[in-house]
Amino acid sequence: MGIPVGVIGYRGRMGSEACAAIEADEDLELAARVGRGDSLDSLSGCAVAVDLTTPDAVAGNVRHLIDTGIHGVVGTSGLTPDDLGVLDEAARLRDVRVLVAPNFAVGAVVMMTLAAKAAPYFQSAEIVERHHARKVDAPSGTSLRTAQLMNAGRLIPWDAASGEGESIRGARGGDADGVRIHSLRMSGSVAHQEVILGGTGETLTIRHDSLDRASFMPGILLSVKRVASLPPGVTVGLEHLLDL
Repeated sequence: MGIPVGVIGYRGRMGSEACAAIEADEDLELAARVGRGDSLDSLSGCAVAVDLTTPDAVAGNVRHLIDTGIHGVVGTSGLTPDDLGVLDEAARLRDVRVLVAPNFAVGAVVMMTLAAKAAPYFQSAEIVERHHARKVDAPSGTSLRTAQLMNAGRLIPWDAASGEGESIRGARGGDADGVRIHSLRMSGSVAHQEVILGGTGETLTIRHDSLDRASFMPGILLSVKRVASLPPGVTVGLEHLLDL
């Protein structure tokens, strides 16, 4: 028998893909499926649970995992810094590991890592992220994480243009500590992001495209198998399980 895994949000598009990927992996066992309205008690017996739900449900779901001693792999946006702090403290006390991944696609994690490495060498930066029309949050967790990583690598503020002079409010996007983020939501999209950095007489564009939700499955499987190797508490970012 493999590692017993539960999937919370199994009826969604990501959830159903995750269930199929877990069932096909000989090292894992799909031990529980939880949908909206189902009891989280059905996760009893799982070593790891994957949360692929909605921003309004994720914090409560993760707290249940911690309280019941189940390691968590979270692919849902919506956890605030305060949420992460509270959950981290609770997980440390219970010796539970929780991995929060803004993006499970390996290519997306490489894109974020490259953007963070490039950030100190440019004067301005903007992010354009595009997702399917039904994505409920904007900006995406991936774009916010990218901006956070880029800002962490800088010693001086960005030379960022203000939103003044907009003839249509919001045309300049949202401001993430000097990095402008533009969110597109449209049919035909899965998950796409461009980071554009500007310097003296040059620009650098780093882009990643997920063309199918299958692109997220290797990262989910890796996270499920290795989350127990992380230190107790909440870890943010799939890069902690990759040699980048």
